[in-house]
Amino acid sequence: MKNFLLQIFTWWNGKTPGTLFYTWRKGTRVGEDEFGNVYYQGDHDSEGRTRRWVIYNGQSDASAIPPGWHGWIHHRTDVSPADESYQPRDWQKAHQPNMTGTAGAYRPKGSILNPADRPRVTGDYDAWTPGS
Repeated sequence: MKNFLLQIFTWWNGKTPGTLFYTWRKGTRVGEDEFGNVYYQGDHDSEGRTRRWVIYNGQSDASAIPPGWHGWIHHRTDVSPADESYQPRDWQKAHQPNMTGTAGAYRPKGSILNPADRPRVTGDYDAWTPGS
């Protein structure tokens, strides 16, 4: 019962009933990635492109889409990674979850949550002023 209520009232916790209904009516399953996210395509949008969407496995986190699927879902390629033997390029990094709001978030020196002293200005920067 708890999972059912979470799906009804929280959009960030996987799939909502509206997404499930739309997927059931108009979606065609394209494939699944190594994280368990499932990718679909359906009818066309106002620009004539095929609508593409993902149902996340767990919390909705756009950074959890691998590079190959990212290219497909953003219409960079028409061939999904499920239809080809996609291999990530050497320069493509492995997935790292979004750390915002956690202890692992980036905290530069001098920020409120990092007690280290902020680096001194070196003098190679001139602030912009109107009329300059």
